[in-house]
Amino acid sequence: MGFFDRLERRLEGVVNKMFTAFPGDVMPLEIANAMIKEMDTRAKALSSERRLAPNDYTVRLAQRDYERLAPYSRTLNGQIIPTLREHAAERGYVFNGTLAITYLLDETLRAGTFTLECQVVAGVVDNTVPAAADDDTPSGRIQRAPLVLEVNGVRHPLLPPGLTIGRGSEADLRISDPGISRMHARIEVSGDPGQLRLKIVDLGSANGITVNGEQVLETELGSGSRIEIGSTRMLVHAPIGE
Repeated sequence: MGFFDRLERRLEGVVNKMFTAFPGDVMPLEIANAMIKEMDTRAKALSSERRLAPNDYTVRLAQRDYERLAPYSRTLNGQIIPTLREHAAERGYVFNGTLAITYLLDETLRAGTFTLECQVVAGVVDNTVPAAADDDTPSGRIQRAPLVLEVNGVRHPLLPPGLTIGRGSEADLRISDPGISRMHARIEVSGDPGQLRLKIVDLGSANGITVNGEQVLETELGSGSRIEIGSTRMLVHAPIGE
C-alpha cells in the first residue's frame, strides 16, 4: 500500500466516525495533500542529505467547513501530523520545532474552499533564570528589562551581562533550528538600566549573523534591530505596557 493510500484510509476512518460529508465539502484528505505539497515546495536544502521543511501550518476555512471540521481538529491532527512526519522522514526533511496545525475561520471564503499558509517556526527554550525580587530593593519590585529580544512571539529580557544563543543545551537561549550552531552568538549587555549598551557577537558560527539585512561578525544593537540567525528571525524592542 502506497503512502497516499495509507493517508486516505487513515483519514477516511476519521471522517466516517466523526461527521457526514457532502459533495463540495472540504475534506481532511484535501488539506493533508495540500500540506504535503507545500512541504515539498518550500523545503530548503541544509546539506546534501537534509532539507528544512515548514512545521507550522494554518488552514483558513469558510464558515460551513469551519463549523464542521474545527470541533474535531485534535482528532484530525492526530492523524495528519504523523503522516507529515512519515513523509518528511522518507524525503530527508527536518523540522525546526514542533509540527502544528491551526484552523481559522475566514468569512471571505466560499464553502468548499480553503487556504493554506505554512512557515518555519523554531522551538525556543530559555535557560536563563528569571530575576528574583530583592528585599533590599524599594517596594521589593522586580527589575524589568528596558529592552527585550522577541523570538517567535516570546520576549526574553536583555539584562547584564547578556545571554548566549545556540542550538546546544549549554546556550542560554536554545533554539531548535538546524541552521543555528550549538553556540552561535552572544548578546552582550552592559551599562546602567537607563543607558544599556547592547552588542551581538558571532561565536564562530557556521552560517553567520545578519542584523538589519547585513551580515556581521559583531555590531551594536538597539531598539528595532532585526536579527536573523539560521532561519530564525528576532527583534530587539522595548516592551509596551510593562
